[in-house]
Amino acid sequence: MRKIVVTAWVTLDGFVAGPAGEMDFVGPFYDEAMGQYETDLVRGGDTLLLGRRTYDSFAGAWPSVPDNPDVSEPERVYARLLNAMRKVVVSTTVTEPSWEHTDVLTDVRRAEIEQLKAEPGRDIIVYGSASLVRQLTDLGLVDEYHLLLHPVALGAGLPLFGALSAPTDLAFHSATPHPSGVVKLVYTAKPG
Repeated sequence: MRKIVVTAWVTLDGFVAGPAGEMDFVGPFYDEAMGQYETDLVRGGDTLLLGRRTYDSFAGAWPSVPDNPDVSEPERVYARLLNAMRKVVVSTTVTEPSWEHTDVLTDVRRAEIEQLKAEPGRDIIVYGSASLVRQLTDLGLVDEYHLLLHPVALGAGLPLFGALSAPTDLAFHSATPHPSGVVKLVYTAKPG
């Protein structure tokens, strides 16, 4: 069975975005190690599972990157990998997806996600998408959480795990510091 791997940029106080959805806390800490992590992550997967806002952001940015001479070769490589992956967006408003290889789910249903996990292939990657992460966590469908802990506190914003229906215990797997001060924390779902 394929794994669902959540990856999220998180502040010390647990936010994935500021009060207005801003993610400007990421830029000052983005380094080569982070870029390599992101590329390795998508190489290990073949499907992106995204909420509508993250999908819209990605679909508006990545399709044109491979042909852009102003971006670095590592960014073009990453964009090619993303563009080739299957995308599944959970949305009631996306009816005509603009990014190729995109399927639409109108809701998070256990049976549909379990069917997706049972298909042959590599990991299913979830970027950001806090509402989607909460729903998948509540259903016990996330296998790994990759939290890129940034050395900054916002004080307010969008929490990654806000409003879970019940506490969720995770098992520590690893911690990898990046030169920028970001620490990649990996947790796995506890069986049971």
